[in-house]
Amino acid sequence: MHIATCVWQEKATAAAEAAMGAEGKKGGERVVSVAAMAAAAGGALNCVVSFVVFSLLDVLDVVLCLVYKLVDYAVEAEWKPCYCTAASGAGEPRILVPPSAAAAVPGPKVVRLSSASSAANSKPRMQLEDVSDTLYVRPSLLADATRKGGAAGPAAPALTVTPAIAEMIRGKLDRPPRTPPRHHHHPAPPCWSDCDCKVCHSWSGGGGASHLYVHVQAPPPPPPAPAPETVKTEDVVFIHGFISSSVFWTETVFPAFSAAARGKYRMFAVDLLGFGRSPKPADSLYTLREHVEMIERSVLRRYRLGSFHVVAHSLGSVLALALAVKYPDAVKSLTLLAPPYFPVPESEAGAATQYVMRRVAPRRVWPPIAFGASMACWYEHVSRTICLTICRHHRVWDSLFRILTRNRVRTFLIEAFMCHTHNAAWHTLHNIICGSAARMGAYLDVLSSELTCKVAIFHGRDDELLPVECALAVGARVPRARVTVYDRKDHITIIVGQEELFAAELEAIWRSAAAE
Repeated sequence: MHIATCVWQEKATAAAEAAMGAEGKKGGERVVSVAAMAAAAGGALNCVVSFVVFSLLDVLDVVLCLVYKLVDYAVEAEWKPCYCTAASGAGEPRILVPPSAAAAVPGPKVVRLSSASSAANSKPRMQLEDVSDTLYVRPSLLADATRKGGAAGPAAPALTVTPAIAEMIRGKLDRPPRTPPRHHHHPAPPCWSDCDCKVCHSWSGGGGASHLYVHVQAPPPPPPAPAPETVKTEDVVFIHGFISSSVFWTETVFPAFSAAARGKYRMFAVDLLGFGRSPKPADSLYTLREHVEMIERSVLRRYRLGSFHVVAHSLGSVLALALAVKYPDAVKSLTLLAPPYFPVPESEAGAATQYVMRRVAPRRVWPPIAFGASMACWYEHVSRTICLTICRHHRVWDSLFRILTRNRVRTFLIEAFMCHTHNAAWHTLHNIICGSAARMGAYLDVLSSELTCKVAIFHGRDDELLPVECALAVGARVPRARVTVYDRKDHITIIVGQEELFAAELEAIWRSAAAE
């Protein structure tokens, strides 16, 4: 089995070895030996249970594939193609990306139609921008464990997809630029398994389909003349992470900023494409290009931002780096929280996206956050079932949470984590997190050698989703970056619970960037 699938066990073993070295010479060896044995036994049990559970999930996903095809046809009168059948079947047309071409250089993959009649086709070549092969190359756990040469890493996948997937991707790539719906009073209905409440589907009622939802917190208007001194306003763009929304910022650090900061900085918190109150088009592949273009259209051009600071969490860090590279003279400072950067070993270069997928989603039942990430990443139809259960009924979960807590706990995280569609979450996870495997190193090299903006990295030491080594790797790649690791903080509590501290950190970064 590939070594990346045993990250938790490696951590447990390392912790046991560290504890053994820290114990005293007399009497401590026996205690540490017992602890080491317990850690090893726990790791072995985790591997065995995980193998059984995820083998069952492999079977369940196949069953759910058939169930959803039948229900989709019964409800919406059409068969919807899915990626789980991409590795099988024959026929034309077929999309083929040779492994050598896929592994050559980071960037868009150029694919060709294998049909003999493709020469007569008006578009014999297509370009898949940021479409990750992890969407349609996800071997079962049994196949992964019995793969030849497993210890040496996965082989570069032969990126071949079935005609149904070819047509689906072709249709999404060849669609015209997204414009507001012609009939505002008759918006296209959402998929039957997606929520259609006002929060999730409000964008479909008018011209909002062409822009993201943006929460703007602007300084109050200046006092009437004559004013003794005019404060120059600066702009800050906040980008949330995976399955989140702008409320991750507006309900935490925004109220914690000082009066001076609220009077100087114009703050923009966006809901990314497919999340929160932003558009959730069913015809989107949610690629890096689409996400960045929507931020440009909805924030940079719409509000005429000439220069700005960027604050990003988790998945948003990839988009922040893409913006910084695209606008090198405009970005004043770059603050990244828990960036998802996994340096790809040379032995894995031919299958970088597969390597990152195994690091982000190791198919382990423990810790729980790894179990959730694995179900969301590896199983297309299991993850759709989760979205059907949670996201489509987020109003019910919100009401239950309010009743159980007697309305004493803010429920903004319900909106942040549950207001998205499966199509948006599935494609964004694969095309941004996994698909950026080859791009991240290039972005960081540009940031290090060509950009001069201030760079700050924050990470929680107890982050079990994206380990602290991600931030340390970014710091090693960008020597001028200031890396801060918070003890006893994880992927969420790096912000939630220490809002005032982090708001003060951001204000200090922005002041320092202005002074340089």
